Amino acid sequence: MSVKLRLSRAGARKRPFYRIVAADARSPRDGRFLEKLGTYDPLAAKSGLFLKRDRVDYWLGVGAQPTNTVARLLRKQAAGESSADN
Repeated sequence: MSVKLRLSRAGARKRPFYRIVAADARSPRDGRFLEKLGTYDPLAAKSGLFLKRDRVDYWLGVGAQPTNTVARLLRKQAAGESSADN
């Protein structure tokens, strides 16, 4: 089974809201998933990104592949955390 970390769309029409999930690569976008890892709200004033970082690291450690968008969000959060530490 190939696992992907990807976005699953929720929210109303023209008000997108996404769940970041670990899902079988063969499952449909909004279909069954293995675990909910966080949320992403692109319309939020601040970051709008919330992750269970320990679970994301677990899934990446066992070979899950993030989609391009999720990989970008992970890099964005990591850069934000490192600048907040200074």
